[in-house]
Amino acid sequence: MANNQHDTGYKELFSYPEFVQQLMEGFAPPEIAQLMNFSTLKNHSGNYITPLFEEKFEDVVWSVEITWEGITQEVYLYILLEFQSTVDRTMPIRLMHYVACFYDHLLKNGTTTPSKGLPPILPIVLYNGSERWTARQDIYDMVYPEPPAFLQVYQPHLRYYLVDEGRYTDEELGLRPTPLSGVFSIEKASADRKGLQQAVDRIVAIIQASPDKERIDNIITRWLKRYLQRLGAKANLDQLTSLMEDKDMLAENLENWAQQERQAGIEKGTKLGIEKTARNLLKLGVLSNEQIAEVTGLDLEDIAKLQTELQH
Repeated sequence: MANNQHDTGYKELFSYPEFVQQLMEGFAPPEIAQLMNFSTLKNHSGNYITPLFEEKFEDVVWSVEITWEGITQEVYLYILLEFQSTVDRTMPIRLMHYVACFYDHLLKNGTTTPSKGLPPILPIVLYNGSERWTARQDIYDMVYPEPPAFLQVYQPHLRYYLVDEGRYTDEELGLRPTPLSGVFSIEKASADRKGLQQAVDRIVAIIQASPDKERIDNIITRWLKRYLQRLGAKANLDQLTSLMEDKDMLAENLENWAQQERQAGIEKGTKLGIEKTARNLLKLGVLSNEQIAEVTGLDLEDIAKLQTELQH
């Protein structure tokens, strides 16, 4: 995925059918999820990529049977995992391209033929950036100004369904007691170390209540280790093999990390204060650089840098 600095191991999470089911049941429109027979979920993931978008992107594709007015058919869930820090306003164009490539793939591998028709697709964008999502959700809305009526029918239409993690409040996530909502809670709390510990406690309670808790514990533990490493956690995670069994050890590691960050913040604040004093002394122009270095404890090299900054 382009600018993929926020990828957090989601590709692996969504390689398990239960997480796809949790996404659909907890975060997709309920009228769609209710029609789905989740026991028929099949993974079709693969990068259907062409020269138009050469960047690596993370996508997962699943098929699931739906029954509608007595007819059972397959629907493809095309889930794009969008973890850029900024909103990609070209998303409708990108998705139209990906869906076209996916249909092309189905025709080329003989899954369907033009005469049999193309299966329906539900494109989903899962986004976890800090900015709220503001890109258009249908490519038709990018055509501007709106064309006259006789041209409107010739414009492309492709709408995707957006799951913007940051839009959900803690209360809303609390109403969805699934491992996936626990994952969203941890991501939302990542900047707040106390909140992070509470979110970890919450996901441990969810795992313990899961019917298949060993499997879910294994999946979430692997995801959390990768996620904390990407956050730059100064925590010893090598021994962490089970969130259920090692939750106290993890809590201690998270607390130590929080203390290290607090200490680094204090040290940074002190350094900024000393640099401000040095700048003021340089502005006064009474003391030599050597004397300022002696008063502040800064190196002569640092004083020279501050002096250059002031001159600019």
